[in-house]
Amino acid sequence: MSTALPRTALPRTALPRIAWIGLGIMGSPMAENLIKAGFAVTGYTLEQDKLDRLAAAGGTAAASVAEAVKDADVVITMVPASPQVEAVAYGDAGILANAGRGALLIDMSSITPQTSVDLAGAAAGYGIRVLDAPVSGGEAGAVEAVLSIMVGGERADFDEARPVFEALGRTIVLCGPHGSGQTVKAANQLIVAVNIQACAEAVVFLEKSGVDLHAALEVLGGGLAGSTVLARKKGNFLSRDFTPGFRVDLHHKDMGIVTDAARSVGAALPVGAVVAGLVASLRAQGDGGLDHSALLRGVERLSGA
Repeated sequence: MSTALPRTALPRTALPRIAWIGLGIMGSPMAENLIKAGFAVTGYTLEQDKLDRLAAAGGTAAASVAEAVKDADVVITMVPASPQVEAVAYGDAGILANAGRGALLIDMSSITPQTSVDLAGAAAGYGIRVLDAPVSGGEAGAVEAVLSIMVGGERADFDEARPVFEALGRTIVLCGPHGSGQTVKAANQLIVAVNIQACAEAVVFLEKSGVDLHAALEVLGGGLAGSTVLARKKGNFLSRDFTPGFRVDLHHKDMGIVTDAARSVGAALPVGAVVAGLVASLRAQGDGGLDHSALLRGVERLSGA
């Protein structure tokens, strides 16, 4: 059970105090958007340069998870996968043992639905409420504060967290009980991966056919083939710039989540399974650190380009 003291009550008009754990490609701009919206943010991550960036933006750098969460009303985690969520949540130095009773823990990482369900159950024993709230929109969506946020948990906790979510995203939906946000995020990653793969195949087909790629992608984007994926990744395809906004390594992890979850409920993913294999192949060829639009490189290799 938590040994931390209950949170000191805030004035009714005050914004909640935020602890942010994980300041990566997505986490840093998201935390900065909360600061811009007037929230007091204390952050912790493993990289000193990311802590320096947070401090420069007006946040407070903490030396540990325990220090970051001790006075927080809301704790937000944004880390790569289930093992990292478990590492920062559990144990004597973790969130559950050090956050005050009544705190709200919002996990915005992309993890397995079962990990979210287990975390909510464990946190209840410490008097800590939990929402799973993964996001979609990539680095650009994080920077622009236009993320789509899919949430699992209790309605009252969702309503309480809405001002926080509104500083980070544009489409904010409670999808169901604990784990539902992660299930919807898994479906999102399935759709995104298949869409990127289809776009990559179209790009290679168009170029090998001698069509002006700029013109082709412009007209495709205005028709039924248009999508947020095509709009966001068109520049990557045209320039072959695969600077990571969302790494292949992470999408590989997410495809594992969706294929495992689909298997557990008896849902067939015939196309998804093929794309999951292509993502895994791209990673095995050394491209795991590139943006997931680098699926284009896999199609080019298969096409002898």
